[in-house]
Amino acid sequence: MHPILNDIRLVTFDLDGTLIDSVPDLALAVDAALADLGLPAAGETRVRDWVGNGSLVLMERALRFATQVSEVPGTDRRGGPMPGVRSTAPNGLAMDGQHRPCERSGTRERSRASVAPREGFTAPPRRSVAGKASREGGEEIDKVLLEQAHTDFLDHYGRDPGAHTRLYPGVREALDGLRDRGLPLALVTNKPSAFIAPILEAFGLQAHFGLCLGGDSLAQKKPDPAPLLHVAAHFDISPSACLMVGDSRHDIEAGRAAGFRTLAVPYGYNHGEPVRDSGPDGVVESLAELV
Repeated sequence: MHPILNDIRLVTFDLDGTLIDSVPDLALAVDAALADLGLPAAGETRVRDWVGNGSLVLMERALRFATQVSEVPGTDRRGGPMPGVRSTAPNGLAMDGQHRPCERSGTRERSRASVAPREGFTAPPRRSVAGKASREGGEEIDKVLLEQAHTDFLDHYGRDPGAHTRLYPGVREALDGLRDRGLPLALVTNKPSAFIAPILEAFGLQAHFGLCLGGDSLAQKKPDPAPLLHVAAHFDISPSACLMVGDSRHDIEAGRAAGFRTLAVPYGYNHGEPVRDSGPDGVVESLAELV
């Protein structure tokens, strides 16, 4: 067992970029939502750098990119007026929701027969539209436009959130090994909670986790420590005896603020920055090193 697990009684994992590579499916849904609005595609490479702060922020970044690369300022790629671009800051949107355990929510059932997630395989990247790199500044996106794009994204992604998603190598071995050692496991992700159960079910991992929190399960999400403190309280375990495992600075910041020990994997999504720069307590190349 890895030394970082000494005296640890609970292990909490991030999902996207830590356990699964979900970008191929996320990028398909982002590009479909942009196409619904007559906007140019972002492509998998750009989406990979935008993931990690929840679906609303993902679509905000995608919209900002798409408006910047439109052929004529203030118009869409078909030459029509671009809806919703303005110079003043809009009101923010809040994603409120309720805590959901690690089981399928009340959303409509979808057949999984056509879904074939594969371990160790990454779908080929989609071609993206050339243009300026996305940035957090620039023209603000209208609230109504963002709401529509976000709704479309959730609809497209929800149809089959695991079609091209894969487990990273070593993940199954780590989860099986930790469970066999009797360590309780939790999942804390900024992904909307409705998508957690279908993805875990596709890989046969839903029984591994005693608690799952999505980005809309509580009023706060990572990097706020509240979800991790909620997990520790749920299992009645001191934060100092808990480990947070993630791929981004938000995971490390949340873990540190909650008083968790922190472990990073370098292969995930961290906005193009080395996760080691965030100062985790440890780094492993594969989660299989834990067991």
